[in-house]
Amino acid sequence: MRYFLLCCLLSLSLGAGAATTLRQSFDLQVSEPPTAVISEGSRQLVYELHVTNYANVALLPTRLDVLDADSTKPPLASWEGGTLLARSAIVGSGKSPDARQGIAPGMHAVIYIEIAMLADTALPRQLTHRLAYEAITTSGRERGQVLGGTTALAQRASASVGPPLRGGPWVAIYGASFARGHRRVLFALDGQVRIPARFAIDWIRLNAKGEHARGDEHVVANWLGLGEEVLAVADASVVATRGDYPQSRTLDNPAHSLSEASGNFVSLDLGDGRYAHYEHLEPGSVRVHPGDHVRRGQVIGALGFSGDSTGPHLHFHVSDGASPLAGEGQPFVVDRYDVIGNYTSLEEFAAGKPWQPLPLGTARLRNGTMPAPSAVADFPQ
Repeated sequence: MRYFLLCCLLSLSLGAGAATTLRQSFDLQVSEPPTAVISEGSRQLVYELHVTNYANVALLPTRLDVLDADSTKPPLASWEGGTLLARSAIVGSGKSPDARQGIAPGMHAVIYIEIAMLADTALPRQLTHRLAYEAITTSGRERGQVLGGTTALAQRASASVGPPLRGGPWVAIYGASFARGHRRVLFALDGQVRIPARFAIDWIRLNAKGEHARGDEHVVANWLGLGEEVLAVADASVVATRGDYPQSRTLDNPAHSLSEASGNFVSLDLGDGRYAHYEHLEPGSVRVHPGDHVRRGQVIGALGFSGDSTGPHLHFHVSDGASPLAGEGQPFVVDRYDVIGNYTSLEEFAAGKPWQPLPLGTARLRNGTMPAPSAVADFPQ
């Protein structure tokens, strides 16, 4: 369900009998209702606010407040200035709005929102948004404010899945702030904008030193995870596959068309309108076909480097569409795994630094939660 509100700034003169001046500003939309995601025992509301400039001048967002629509309490979350722009992207460019130029007339941007909520705090029934901005005119900058984008929260619980791999260590690569991360890639393939990989994780195999390759990492065959068995995460039906797409022998991976971006893949129907997708599998490794029924833990393919990939890994996500690039990304939790460490930043992983083990005595077992970004995990053998 979509929630639309065309928001106009009302500028009122206070003099007796003064006329009201109407000015076009931002249209605010929440296309996919916010979802409470459980990760490492905490909850986050994860969603996107779409903003379109209907004014005839550029508008610069300066502050965003997320409000409980049924309460007069202070905002649940706020961002302003450069922090707000960093979590925004102009559609088509992928770049954050420029503080000097703002968002041009007719342009559409997306603000990526995550709100941390304590586990024992009641979730609001619906949210709304207060967006302050500056209109960039020839005579200077004029301040305005708009209220809208009201949306109810999604009520369905996250899909619960089993491990997609065995053993470890595996690092969970994803992050809301990644400029070209899964969540910031939008697709309009069927007349509607969607983010199919909103909650996707790229799983990369490591060793105890944090290395992901033996020797020269430029050679694909040296990567530790290449060829690792990929497992069905549930009893499910196979709805789509591809297994014959070639992969490069080195990291010099050529550009791929949209239809080839997933490389070799398997899509499983989990039931209840949700589908699990495995991408970038090794050529010739896919063991299942559309119409097959698989059991949880069954080997369905092998980790590879096919399609639009920067290195051998397993891309895994859940959506409400039956093929990898269709549908809206849906949250999921893994029912059992161990967290054995983490990276404090993606830059540490990229630099080949060792991951940080959990302190002695820290509980490792996780049940029914989504791995945190850059968590290092072991799956049951």
